[in-house]
Amino acid sequence: MDALYFFPLAVGIALTPGPNNFCALNHGLREGVVAAIMGTTGRVAAFAIFLTVSALGLGAMLLASETAFSVLKWLGAAYLFWLGVHAWRSRDLGGLHAGESAESAAPRRWRELMRQEFLLGISNPKAMLLFAAIFPQFIDPAKPAVMQFATLGATYLLAEYVSSLVYGLGGRQIRRLVRSPLAARRLNRATGGVFIGAGGLLLAAHR
Repeated sequence: MDALYFFPLAVGIALTPGPNNFCALNHGLREGVVAAIMGTTGRVAAFAIFLTVSALGLGAMLLASETAFSVLKWLGAAYLFWLGVHAWRSRDLGGLHAGESAESAAPRRWRELMRQEFLLGISNPKAMLLFAAIFPQFIDPAKPAVMQFATLGATYLLAEYVSSLVYGLGGRQIRRLVRSPLAARRLNRATGGVFIGAGGLLLAAHR
């Protein structure tokens, strides 16, 4: 399939609510849109690994392993629970310092956001399921498979940045509505609840 036609579908898939997209929303809320997009680089790195595994034909093998699937699922859920508890206990929205705008977050902070997104992405077995089960359907067996995987993979990874931009902008809009410490605490608890709920849903996931 031509990448131009695949891109809208890739964006639709990338926009599907999930741990990484909620993380981008959270980063947009606390750190700004630019930081949310930079953090997505960690997610993209994790998904690039999954794409490579799928291209080598190993994705289906890993998904067939109950142990591998369960290990990824429990690691991902544990990290989501940790993020949820951390957000729940926060007293303010954080992310900003005196005289600093959200869009000028320091590179060292961006690295932390990248790490969060990478860990969420690499420990989510549903992401591997996407690449192992869906991508091969768009491969033309009459053409070189490696180049097709590379083209479709790059297209999808670009779509993840588009998704991050959308969720990051959403986070910034939410921040503008928070005008008191009480509202900030309530938002932190809502954020923590969503992360914990996402961890519970991940634990309930089956191959």
